[in-house]
Amino acid sequence: MKNGRVAVVGVGLHPFGRFPDKAVEDLGREAALEALRDAGLSYKDVEAGFLGRVTQLGIGVGQRVFGELGLTGIPVTNVELACASSSRAVMHAADLIRSGAVEVAMVIGVEKMERGMLQPGGERSYQALLGLTILPGAYAMMARRHMHLYGTKPEHFAKVSVKSHKNAVHNPYAQYRTELTLEEVLNSRMIADPITLYQCCPTSDGASAVVLASERRARQLSNQPVYLTAWAGGTPIFDPDEPGLSEGPTALLARKVYQAASISPQDVGVCQVHDAFSPGEIFTIEELGFVKPGEGGPFVWEGGTEITGRLPVNTDGGLLSRGHPMGATGGAMITEIVRQLRGQAGPRQVADPKVGLVQNAGIGGVNVLAFQV
Repeated sequence: MKNGRVAVVGVGLHPFGRFPDKAVEDLGREAALEALRDAGLSYKDVEAGFLGRVTQLGIGVGQRVFGELGLTGIPVTNVELACASSSRAVMHAADLIRSGAVEVAMVIGVEKMERGMLQPGGERSYQALLGLTILPGAYAMMARRHMHLYGTKPEHFAKVSVKSHKNAVHNPYAQYRTELTLEEVLNSRMIADPITLYQCCPTSDGASAVVLASERRARQLSNQPVYLTAWAGGTPIFDPDEPGLSEGPTALLARKVYQAASISPQDVGVCQVHDAFSPGEIFTIEELGFVKPGEGGPFVWEGGTEITGRLPVNTDGGLLSRGHPMGATGGAMITEIVRQLRGQAGPRQVADPKVGLVQNAGIGGVNVLAFQV
């Protein structure tokens, strides 16, 4: 018997930053316990676990991290989709709940990252052969294409970082909680023209946790659950008629999610997008249908994605300022949307959002998820 709708009943984070004295098990345990407290559940209530991680953390890392919470015999599955690992794990958990196999599942995302530029493996992949695994360079090429097509200016991309750092000041879990001026962003060290240092996300340590439940179980726990109403994931499609400028088929996946959730882009009140580099926010709000192609830069410049704007984006500081421990990022994005929809975001709270959207990308894999109250 299928369970019907799926709800997020608990979320938790370990702060993002540098924690040399902590192992991934420590990070994951702290986030998971916070999520269980938030849900009003004990670990014994969890029937299935999923662990999102990217870098090599040893064999059985999921079992090790979940083992910190207890040995209850539940199945634990490791999920790796680069930066989109934990959001894909949430999709797997939601599929399991919707099928009726379990009523409560937990996703933990963890990462401890080295300093410096990420070096993806797979030297014979098509991305590597095309030179697209040097991610600042890949985003810079997309940014240059956007500038050529639409007249977007470097200042538009830089404004994304200014906005995100301002938002992170009010996020106690963020890695960087300092505001930056437009001049500071533009004059920081050039990484891949037009992308400067302060338009690149940092490497980070951190963890996130999300507890999901069937609608029946969720209503026992809360009078107003946050429902995960639709989700879709995919990898790049070669389509010369719709090339896109993001890491994967965001526009196609968004259309699927809008249709499945019976919503439109105009219904979305708060959004999290994958801003590993500042141009990503501009590309993505266009591909999600919030503005027309070419209008993303001016929309950001005029304050459209501010917390008080028409479409608040990355209200917690995003990857640029909250930080980007890859395996934990998707769960952190979902955590922010859930807190916004509950009205629990404090000084960065958006005015009465009813629908939230997450777009999380990971070296070609993209996930889009819709949440509603």
